[in-house]
Amino acid sequence: MKTLLVTGGAGFIGSNFVRRMLAEHPECEIVNVDALTYAGNLENLLDVDSARYHFERADIRDRERVEAIFDKYEPDTVVNFAAESHVDRSITEPELFLTTNILGTQVLLDAAKRRWKLYPDDKYSREFKAGVRYLQVSTDEVYGALGKTGLFTESTPLAPNSPYSASKASADMMVRAYHSTYGMPVNITRCSNNYGPYQFPEKLIPLMINNCLNDKPLPVYGDGMQIRDWLHVADHCAAIDAVLTRGEAGEVYNIGGNNEMANIDIVKLILRALGKSEDLIVYVQDRPGHDRRYAIDNTKITSLLGWSPAYTFEGGMKETIAWYLDNRAWMEHIVSGAYMEYCRSMYSL
Repeated sequence: MKTLLVTGGAGFIGSNFVRRMLAEHPECEIVNVDALTYAGNLENLLDVDSARYHFERADIRDRERVEAIFDKYEPDTVVNFAAESHVDRSITEPELFLTTNILGTQVLLDAAKRRWKLYPDDKYSREFKAGVRYLQVSTDEVYGALGKTGLFTESTPLAPNSPYSASKASADMMVRAYHSTYGMPVNITRCSNNYGPYQFPEKLIPLMINNCLNDKPLPVYGDGMQIRDWLHVADHCAAIDAVLTRGEAGEVYNIGGNNEMANIDIVKLILRALGKSEDLIVYVQDRPGHDRRYAIDNTKITSLLGWSPAYTFEGGMKETIAWYLDNRAWMEHIVSGAYMEYCRSMYSL
């Protein structure tokens, strides 16, 4: 990698990834492209001070703007984090998820494809002189729901159950098609639930931490027994780095943390860590189409690329809670009146 273009780099996972790549790849220029919607926050990167880091505010659906950024920086690698990602929001605003997650992905793929130069004697040749490598950051939610046993593998059929996961599955299929049709070097990574510093407080863990700190109700969907595999964001970023440096073009890699936990158990863990009463828990009506269980089989990436999660869930949660305690000003800046109105309308609090 000489020039890495990261979309959604001001968001939770993207900002952690930008920070890692600057530290681990001193030869690489990083271009962060972010629309700075509600979940994109440049405060996530205030500590980044490097001549190798560049920021461009842009919506990945804006074809003209994306093409101009590609022309300006000539990236050889693209990692696409940019996405609408909150399932609850996708239920009330599905069109936004379809346009950003599917059409935005296609704009990026086209911009990358145009940088490939075909041999002049064969316009359909699959051999290229130069080009851009593309990595799509996806989610385990594209696989649908598991029963009480079993794990998602890379060969598990896609069966999304929400507008969000349907939009991500569609984007994955577009990436696959560009590899099959045009021979573009692509990868798709599908991760389990992330946690860690800089996560926007609509997600479970930062929402519960923030509400605990302010003695507000902790809304728990249904009976709280939805099970997820939890992955520390630093482990996720390391896995993507491994795919970029050692992955085989055209392959899908599942990234899991080997930490299955029920939502209610995580809520109670946070309450205990912060010395709060379980009386703060409020069970609310479950959301439509709420998948019961996800779990990742990460054998492929661990065996072929040598990556494995470094964090235990206990250690990762201790570090995460400490980070939010030490960065309450960051949280307060993010939790705006509009965000609080969203919480009231979504959870009837």
